[in-house]
Amino acid sequence: MINPAGTECPHYYEDFHRGRNVMECRLVRIEPDSLSWRPRDCVKCPVPVILRANGNPDMALGLTISRGLLGIGRRKSVRAWCRCHEVIVEEPPVGCPQCNAERPGIGILLGGSK
Repeated sequence: MINPAGTECPHYYEDFHRGRNVMECRLVRIEPDSLSWRPRDCVKCPVPVILRANGNPDMALGLTISRGLLGIGRRKSVRAWCRCHEVIVEEPPVGCPQCNAERPGIGILLGGSK
């Protein structure tokens, strides 16, 4: 679904059918330590960028919104983990290193000789 910032995000949900007024980010909803979501948070959200860079279906994401430095602004931090190998993914745009090693032909794309 297209989020308020104009980018495609599968975790954004809206419903305006028959008088409803529902807009939410479903990643923030599952994080207990996060501040409440606002439509402005979609503007610099890293989640759509990560999902465009990495199409691994086994990677799960979590988004936490917290106050910025001195309480000014809002910071968005993403944590990612691989459901297949049950490891935390350090670089979400690159993906799980174990999943990447299992893919045939990935060495060619990464500049190797395989």
